[in-house]
Formats: sequence, C-alpha cells, structure tokens
Amino acid sequence: MEITATIASFLTHVRVEKGLSPNTVSAYRRDLLKFDEFVRKRKLALEAVSRDDLVDFLAGLYRQKLESKTVARQLVTLRNFFRFAQIHELIREDPSVNLESPKIHRALPGYLRLEEVERLLNQPDVKAPIGLRDRAMLEVLYSTGLRVSELIGLRTSDLDAKVGCVRCIGKGDKERIVPVGKKALAIVERYLRDARPKLLGKAPGSPALFVNRRGVSLSRVGVWKILSAYGRLAGLRVALLRHSFATHLLERGADLRSVQLMLGHADISTTQIYTHVVEERLKQIYKAHHPRA
Repeated sequence: MEITATIASFLTHVRVEKGLSPNTVSAYRRDLLKFDEFVRKRKLALEAVSRDDLVDFLAGLYRQKLESKTVARQLVTLRNFFRFAQIHELIREDPSVNLESPKIHRALPGYLRLEEVERLLNQPDVKAPIGLRDRAMLEVLYSTGLRVSELIGLRTSDLDAKVGCVRCIGKGDKERIVPVGKKALAIVERYLRDARPKLLGKAPGSPALFVNRRGVSLSRVGVWKILSAYGRLAGLRVALLRHSFATHLLERGADLRSVQLMLGHADISTTQIYTHVVEERLKQIYKAHHPRA
C-alpha cells in the first residue's frame, strides 16, 4: 500500500478516534511528511520498510544536527504509525519494534532574573489598548506559568477575579485551576474595562479573554511574536516567563508537587528539572559568599 495514503488514514485516526489535540496531530503530520519524503527517495512500499531503513532515516536526522529530543519524538511518531499499520493489517511485521530511543540530554531551562522580569513587564505602553492587552498577557503568563497555547485558549468566563484564579485547559484536554497574583488581576481587570471593548469594536463578541485588533482570539504564533518583540526591547534574547515562574517559586521555598500542579505537568519528573536550576543558583550563592568556597 502507498505510504502517503496510510499516513492520511493514521492522521484521521489520531484526530477523530483518539481525539488528540490539533498541536499533537500537526506534530505527527510534520514528522511523517519527513519520513514520506525519505521513503519516496528509496522507492519503498509501506510493507517493504525495514528496521535498517528506519535506522538510516533517524541517522539522517542526526546528520542534520537535530537534537536528540527531536529525534526521539520522531521515533515515537514512527512507532505509533507502524503500530497502526500493523493493527489494520497493512503490514505483517512492525519494523520499529526493536529500535532504541536516543538518550535525551535534558538541558537546564533558562529563566529570567527578577529585575529582568520587571524590565520585560514594563515594556508595553499601557496608554494604548494593544499595550494594555500585552501588559495583561505578560502579567498573566508570569503570574500563572501558563503555556502560550493555554493563554490563548482562555475565555473571559475562565477568570474568577474574586477568588483570584483562572481555569485553563492544558495538554490532553486536562482542566486545572491556577492562582493568579493581585498585580496580574488588577491589570487584567483594567484591560477588560479600558482596552478589550475597543479591540472588539463592532465585531461579534468573542469569548476569548485576549483578542487581537480584529476582535478575535490571538494565535500562538502571534503571541510568540509579541513576546519576542518585547524581549528585544528589554534587551533579552527570550521571554522565558513559564520557566521563570517555576524557578522563582522554588527559590522561595515552594514544594515541587505544588509547582507541578500549577504547571500542569502529568509527571513530576518533568518538573524535577527545575530543581537543578535551584541547585545551580545555590552553588553560585555559596561560591560568591562563603569564605572557603
């Protein structure tokens, strides 16, 4: 069977039957398009793909200087794809079964110092509707540690200013409630009162909390462009508000489990990487201040 048709069937399966998120389906599509191109060059039918072919494909990704994390994700995609093909009797044997996952080097996440966060938050011009919206977004991101995808999914009804929390839908459509700081709440309420109505204009009322100039929900790419622009204005390469949120909580004594819940990590091992950031910070403090360091 032609591999392109099987890829299309697989993507429909994970989207419709498994109900995976659009972001996950898009990632599967990108990975499988690369593999489809590789198979076409070798003129292989689906049932003819062997373990050696997969090894060559993954080796090619390494030669492109891709990170081991990216290659590992590609392998997961291939395993799911070939398992699907075998279950549907499109192939007799799964060539991905005995492939080993590459060892992933978990780099320490970067984060901003407090003064850098303040510098970033002060970049938007709050006298303008767009600037007030952007300041509110930055404050919410730093106050809650939300992912950008979670931020753009917020509706006005998800914010409970009286209780001081926000309801968001994270990965795997899992719902969680996250506390929001007083400063963030104050600027969001100001945005809702003074800026959002102007951005909506005559457009139909959007349920999205943060809207663009056309009165509709912002996109992920749009928010990343906004963050990058303010980061450059602040003299920062990146705006790592989620990492900064987690690091600053841990530095001030928050327990790992609480930070895990707020970040929406399914496995605490994902959150544990932040303890290394704190350990590095403690080493720096020790070396800077201990007389015999």
